Amino acid sequence: MFNIDQIVKALQTDKNTQRSAMTGAAGLAAGMLLSGGGLGKLAGSAAKLGTVAAVGGLAYSAWQKYQESQQGTAIAPGRDAFIPGATDAQEELGKSLVRAMISAAKADGRIDADEKEAIFAKLETMSLSPEEKAWVFDELSSPLDINAVVARADTPEHAMEIYAASLVAITADTAAERAYLDALASKLRLAPALVSEIHKAAGERAPEPTASAGTFAYSPSGSNL
Repeated sequence: MFNIDQIVKALQTDKNTQRSAMTGAAGLAAGMLLSGGGLGKLAGSAAKLGTVAAVGGLAYSAWQKYQESQQGTAIAPGRDAFIPGATDAQEELGKSLVRAMISAAKADGRIDADEKEAIFAKLETMSLSPEEKAWVFDELSSPLDINAVVARADTPEHAMEIYAASLVAITADTAAERAYLDALASKLRLAPALVSEIHKAAGERAPEPTASAGTFAYSPSGSNL
């Protein structure tokens, strides 16, 4: 069984990488929610529940707000659709979210060789299995592939969570990062209003159309939704 929270903690390197590539207490997403996600009591329990629950809570909150703005025309899934109870389902979702976080952090090249070395060194000190360490090594070393991230979104709920995890993994303050998020939202087929609610739930500014949108370069190698 993969320990997703331990893997996310291992991806946190030092204070200089705060809000740039994998950071936060009790999982990156939990830390981001607690710093201003606006989720009320749910945010208070995020540190105990872990990364999967924290991202699921963020996406669920955004979906509720989006549904309200649509005057109840959308069919609202239950909270369990965002936070699966089965251990194997949580593990698979957790791996999808970590992959999304790592990919987002690669968008502007911030995970360089030195940072990889720091992460690898930290992984070696943690009680993770060889399989878990190898998985992280592979994810960090593989080329950025947005379609591989999108392919993990097998449900609308997972699509929202993958976008939310990607958003909280970066600051989105560069053209490359914003273009990556724009491309990701488009490939995940998320409505612009829903994307805005995800940004609000994460305590981030809603995205604005920019001239650089869509300029993020990547090589399609996976299937689209």
